[in-house]
Amino acid sequence: MIEENAPTSRRVVFQYLVPVHVEVEDGLVSRVVVIDETPVRDPSFVEGDAAYLTDAAAAADDGQPWPSWQFGY
Repeated sequence: MIEENAPTSRRVVFQYLVPVHVEVEDGLVSRVVVIDETPVRDPSFVEGDAAYLTDAAAAADDGQPWPSWQFGY
């Protein structure tokens, strides 16, 4: 039996600009460092429930220290 008043998903996907350090060797990207300590500013909605965008951005920007993300060798 399915409940009619079941809670709905509060999934929200958003994007915003962050500084990125890109290293290129011989014309190929060899390493990317995303510096994600940047405060969330002007997030743009991608998918999910847009009604929760403000809450999601606030939760993502709660002041906790995040490490930078590195990709490559």
